Amino acid sequence: MENQGKKFCSNCGEQIDAKAEICPKCGVRVATYFDQISKNPGIAAVLSAFWTGLGQIYNGQIGKGILLMCVQGINLLLMIVVIGFITFPIVWVYGIWDAYKTAMAMQQSGE
Repeated sequence: MENQGKKFCSNCGEQIDAKAEICPKCGVRVATYFDQISKNPGIAAVLSAFWTGLGQIYNGQIGKGILLMCVQGINLLLMIVVIGFITFPIVWVYGIWDAYKTAMAMQQSGE
């Protein structure tokens, strides 16, 4: 097969060596092996169910995961004035849904 050991740059579309970390044509860093490991949507959802943001961190979205954790901390404080009892479960369910959806998209795209 002609394309064995080849992949395409996600930035410029150039066919490059599968082990390349930087595209020789455009100079953009391409995904490493760790970045390409398929994520399990079920694990991502369960992690977010246990602790909001963990599923995002599992998916490699560290900033988003930390942001969701901070938002949930604020929601805990807002429980003092009752509104937190509404916002906490909304953010919790969103975190589970987003972690699952993102892992599913990563799995289907082969990332």
